[in-house]
Amino acid sequence: MYILLALVGACVLGIAAHFLIGGREFRGVAVTPAIATALAAVVYTGMQWLGVGEDSIWLWLASVLGAVVVAAALTIMIVAARRRSDAAAKAALGI
Repeated sequence: MYILLALVGACVLGIAAHFLIGGREFRGVAVTPAIATALAAVVYTGMQWLGVGEDSIWLWLASVLGAVVVAAALTIMIVAARRRSDAAAKAALGI
């Protein structure tokens, strides 16, 4: 049941990261929270299988904050790729 706390925390922080990162017009509103939530689930489950207990701070830092940091980095990469793609398309069209 504690995994739900990690998932909700990662999703909420992912929503906050969505609004803090620029270029919202280049991505969907659910991209960053979805990536953060999925990563939190994988990390939390993996660390539990490795024997890390729910009372360990490392489980929570890695699954919640780590997932949000990685999701923010991936979102920035998605925005940069989209900007490059749009610039190339505009240059090809002569706009």
